[in-house]
Amino acid sequence: MAVQQNKKSASRRGMHRSHDHLGTPAIAVEPTSGETHLRHHVSPTGFYRGKKVVKTKGE
Repeated sequence: MAVQQNKKSASRRGMHRSHDHLGTPAIAVEPTSGETHLRHHVSPTGFYRGKKVVKTKGE
């Protein structure tokens, strides 16, 4: 089993983890209603890729 020879300093450890942060979520615009929603998710009005796929409470 591998054993480290020298302790990794806090600065080096932080550099190693510098790319582990979360990015911004991917946002899509619905072509029919113009609403923004998460990619690959249904919009709040029930549209997905230009088609009505879910009935909302008002219907």
